Amino acid sequence: MKEVTGKPTTSHIADRIIGEAKALLHHTNWDVAEIGQSLGFEYSSYFNNFFKKHTGSTPLSFHKAV
Repeated sequence: MKEVTGKPTTSHIADRIIGEAKALLHHTNWDVAEIGQSLGFEYSSYFNNFFKKHTGSTPLSFHKAV
């Protein structure tokens, strides 16, 4: 995968999860914990840390900005 796209598989997976998280934050009334759980995160703190690492903002602040 990396030879073809220049990005490792984990980056593609993270991009996909972040894209889905942004869509859910934008288009649903679910709270952050529900969105994290629906994306496979056992704890909302893991989802918060993952989202912030990849976007630079927390899911809650992204949701409020949209």
